Amino acid sequence: MKILLLSTHFNTGGITSYLMSLSRGLIQRGHKVFLVSAGGNCESVFKNIGGNHLDLGFRTKSEADLRIYLNLRRWKNFIEQEDIDVIHAQTRITQVMGHLLSLLTRRPLITTCHGFFRPHLFRRLFPCWGDAVIAISQPVRDHLKNDFHVKDQRIHVVANGLDMKAFPLATQMLRIQKRKQWDIKAHKVIGIIARLSDVKGIDVLLKSMPLVIKQFPNVLLMIVGEGDQQDKLLALSEKLNLNEHVRFENIVNQTADILPVFDLFVMPSRQEGLGLSVMEAQACGLPVIASKVGGLVDLIEEGKTGYLVPPQDQNALSLKIIEVLSNQSEAQGVGLAARESIAKRFSLEQMVSATQKVYEKYISR
Repeated sequence: MKILLLSTHFNTGGITSYLMSLSRGLIQRGHKVFLVSAGGNCESVFKNIGGNHLDLGFRTKSEADLRIYLNLRRWKNFIEQEDIDVIHAQTRITQVMGHLLSLLTRRPLITTCHGFFRPHLFRRLFPCWGDAVIAISQPVRDHLKNDFHVKDQRIHVVANGLDMKAFPLATQMLRIQKRKQWDIKAHKVIGIIARLSDVKGIDVLLKSMPLVIKQFPNVLLMIVGEGDQQDKLLALSEKLNLNEHVRFENIVNQTADILPVFDLFVMPSRQEGLGLSVMEAQACGLPVIASKVGGLVDLIEEGKTGYLVPPQDQNALSLKIIEVLSNQSEAQGVGLAARESIAKRFSLEQMVSATQKVYEKYISR
């Protein structure tokens, strides 16, 4: 099978991790995988697993960008020359692009919805969901059905899967090694890897830190990611006098390279489809505190595989962080239980197998 994946960019983040895992599994099964994107820091890793990356040639956040439409002939010719079997789009921009390419080439279009969407008029008029929609969790499926009236039979719930071999257990020895690598001397490290956008609630995490610092004066918060809220978050950190306790890092090629640095992973999202970065942290055996929203609830059983707090409640988050950091032995047990849960419930094999079945169903039509 020849599969054409479409994504806006290929920088570290949830969608890129999803594409990397899916591609690795598909390639291992003997399929040929092409990815069209505007590029990013993960291109070399993708090529190392046997993927074929093709440069989209431009970056855009607007589905009305003329360059999308001016480049259609180029990608139509590519699809026909390579005899692509299925097109699989990941973002709104590439859903529109994929929809048009599907019409031009008569190849099936599959889209994956990684979260929740605002019901903009253009999306309602031109939904571009494709022949089938993969929802990464039950809450995302309900959102598609209830808010956008996508027909039930077109939605396939396929949870993200992880290659556990790519996420080594964060032992004390590995933590010491990684902290030397990242030049970290703090006694306690709280971490988050996320797109710097409002929906991730990183401002809530920053506001929770003053109380945490009173209890743990040598604590460090590491915020790993890029996004449109970066300047606002930097300003908020300065306003709260947190500069000595907060470190912003740009995107990393592989999240497993930095996850073992953390004692605790926090995801204070206002909304979350599933929470791939949370899954990756759990796969490394880290204790996780997350908001009680969306698909995060499916990942965490309170006190057993993680901890849940109300969204946008900085005081509750502060107290929970202090509680977890004060009970390291208990937190380690919770982290190990989370790792076992991820390995059992969210394997790469399950995700790839289910996605392949979706491809095959619509190719046969």
